[in-house]
Amino acid sequence: MATRTDALTLEVVDLIATVVVRYHEEYEEAAAKHSLTGVQARLLALLSREPLPMRRIAVKLKCEPSNVTGIVDRLEGRGLVERRPDPDDRRVKLAAATPEGQRTADQLRGALHFAREPLAGLSVAERTLLRGLLQRVLGIDPT
Repeated sequence: MATRTDALTLEVVDLIATVVVRYHEEYEEAAAKHSLTGVQARLLALLSREPLPMRRIAVKLKCEPSNVTGIVDRLEGRGLVERRPDPDDRRVKLAAATPEGQRTADQLRGALHFAREPLAGLSVAERTLLRGLLQRVLGIDPT
């Protein structure tokens, strides 16, 4: 596959990088308002969708399982996360958001205005096109 280094491609890459940086800055600010680190907030966001085993959390966060244990311990100490047995394999422990953790994750999600506000200004057709383009860039099958 040929490498695309034309000016337009480079500009798009720079714009994507700027979006990522701004998103992370806003996410860190929102997390800090809840006395959370960015990693703690991301872990809580993951668990607000579904309970997960520690190893899967480590893969999703791209960190060592021992680091995940410490993060879960801290969130558990605050009542935001709990450990529970996996119903499919009682030897495995799942980390799950508590009701308070779910509320906190929802508040964090609601505080992220950077992308949501400008996206709301796009038409449904524009957002649909953007979603499809991003899915193609990421290699995600939309079906």
